[in-house]
Amino acid sequence: MLEQRYRWKNKHLRTHVSVLDGKTSPTILLKNALYLNQTFKKWLRANIWIYEDRIVYVGENLPTQLENCEVIDCTNEIIVPGYIEPHAHPFQLYNPLTLAAYASQFGTTTLINDNMALILHLEKGEAFTLLKDLRSIPTTMYWWSRFDSQTEILNEEEIFSHSNVKSWLEHDAVLQGGELTGWPKLLDGDDMMLHWIQEAKRMRKQIEGHFPGASEKTLAKMMLLGAECDHEAMTGEEVYNRLMQGYMVSLRHSSIRPDLPNILDDMKRLGIDAYDRLMFNTDGASSTFYEQGVTDAMIRIAIEKGVPAIDAYNMATVNIARYYNIDHLHGNIATGRVANINFLSSIENPTPVSVLAKGKWVKRDGQRVTGAYPPISWDEYGLKPMELDWELTLDDMQFSMPFGIKMENAVITKPYSISIDASADELPMNHDECFFTLIDRNGKWRINTLLKGFATTLSALASSYSSTGDIILIGKNKQDMVHAFNRMRELGGGIVMVEENQVVCELPLSLHGIMSNLPIEELISQEKRLLIELGERGYTFSDPIYSLAFFSATHLPYIRITPRGMYDVMNKTVLFPSIMR
Repeated sequence: MLEQRYRWKNKHLRTHVSVLDGKTSPTILLKNALYLNQTFKKWLRANIWIYEDRIVYVGENLPTQLENCEVIDCTNEIIVPGYIEPHAHPFQLYNPLTLAAYASQFGTTTLINDNMALILHLEKGEAFTLLKDLRSIPTTMYWWSRFDSQTEILNEEEIFSHSNVKSWLEHDAVLQGGELTGWPKLLDGDDMMLHWIQEAKRMRKQIEGHFPGASEKTLAKMMLLGAECDHEAMTGEEVYNRLMQGYMVSLRHSSIRPDLPNILDDMKRLGIDAYDRLMFNTDGASSTFYEQGVTDAMIRIAIEKGVPAIDAYNMATVNIARYYNIDHLHGNIATGRVANINFLSSIENPTPVSVLAKGKWVKRDGQRVTGAYPPISWDEYGLKPMELDWELTLDDMQFSMPFGIKMENAVITKPYSISIDASADELPMNHDECFFTLIDRNGKWRINTLLKGFATTLSALASSYSSTGDIILIGKNKQDMVHAFNRMRELGGGIVMVEENQVVCELPLSLHGIMSNLPIEELISQEKRLLIELGERGYTFSDPIYSLAFFSATHLPYIRITPRGMYDVMNKTVLFPSIMR
C-alpha cells in the first residue's frame, strides 16, 4: 500500500482553506481565464487560485494575499483540464518516466498504466516501491492489475497467484482490473478470475475488457460477469453495440489500430451524437506514432470530424475521471482538483502552449521546462541491464519443425506447412521465410521454427524485447544470428541487426532488456532507423515493435511461439513443447 493514505494531510487541507481566508497567499493566480466549465458545458471566465498542487478556488473573486504569488493575466489564454490517458502501456521500448515526461509536453498529465511488465519482471516489493516513488513526478500515475499473462508462461500460477493479484488490487494507485485478455477462460468457467473481478468491484474499481470482434451476446455475457469498459471497437457498429450493452467505450487511435477517423465517420452515419459514455485512448502506441501528439491528437481529429469541441475535450478529461471515480481530483477545473491545466492558443488547437502538472510548470510558452522530470535510479527497482551467463551456439540453431508461423499482418499469425530445406546454415534471400527462435532469457529452453512474411533479406535480428521478456532471434544466417545475440548481450539487452558479421542497427534496452532509458525524442530516432533497415530487408508492415511484442501473445489468433512451445490459440493447446537446453 502507499505510505500516505490520503492525497493531502490534514495540515495541508487547513492551509488550503487559509488561502481563501486571506491568511496564506496562493502560489499561482490565473486572472480572467477563459476556461472549460464541464458542469455547465460552457466556456466561462473566472479567476483560478492555485496553492502548490491544488486548485483552491475558481470564481469571480481575487485573493487579498499575493505575497510570493505568480500572477498570470489569462485574458488571451484558453484553459482546459490536463488530459488523461486511460490505457497506457508504458513499456513499449520507452519506460513509465520517459512516457510521462514526453506526454506532458502534449498536455497529457495523468496516465492510467498497464502493470504487465512490473508483475512479470519485478518482485512485488520492488514494483510497489517504484509506484510510490513515481508519485513525486509532475505526472499523476495510476495503474491496472492484470489477471493473466497474455501468453503461456511456465510459472503463471506463481506470478498470478491469488495473494499477488489481491495485493495489486488493494493498492491505492490501482484503479481497475484487467484488461481482460484472458476473457475466454472466464467464459469457460475460470472462477478465480471471476473472484478477482468480484473483489475489484467490491473495492469500487473498474474492469477493463479486451473484446475484439465480440458478438452482442458475448458483450452481454461479459457485462454480466463484471466488465464495464472496452477499447476494442473498430467500427461505428461495434461502438453502438457496446453502448447498447451499457459499456463505457474507449475509442482507440494507436500505431497498430489508427481507427479513430473511421470510427467517428461511422458514428456520424449511425447518428451517434451522445458522447458522455465515450473516451479516448492511444493503447500503448510505439514512440514514432506519438510524434504527431498523444491525447491532443485525438481531440484534434474529433473536432475536425465535427464532434462539438466541448465533447471532444470531455472525452479526454472529465468522462474518464467520472468513469474511474477520480473526478474529485482530475478531469475538470474546479475547486479542490489537482492543478493539471493546459493553456491553449485556440479552442480548435488542443496541443497546449503551456502545461501545469500538479501545479508545476512542465511546459512554458512552447518550451519544455528543464529538470521537471529528473532521472531516477532504475536499478533500485531491479531494472538493470540484462546479465546473461550462458552462450548461444550453433547447436541451438536446429530447425526441423514440420510447420512454421506465417504473418498475416503486423500482429496476426497463422500456421503454414514448411516446404523448404531448413537444415542449412543459411537460407536463400529470394523468399520471405526466416529462421525463428524464442529462447529463455535464462538459457533453460528454446523453441525453433520458421517465420514467413517478416522479411526477405534479413540476415539476423536479436531482440530481448518481447511480451515475455525472453529472446527472439530471426534471420537467414545462423552465424549472424549468433553474432546479433552476442552483441545484444554486450548491450545488456536491446534489438540488434547484423549482416555479414557487422552490426547494421542497434537499439539498446538497458532496463531489464525491455525498456530504453533514453528520452522518447531520442528513442524515436532509433526506432525510425530500425524501421528503415527492416523495410529495406522486406518488412512490409507498419509496426515491427508490436510484431516482436505479440509473437508470444495468446490473446490474438491463431498460432503463437511461447515459453511452453508452439501454441494453438483457438484450441488452447501446445502443439510442440519447448525444448530444454
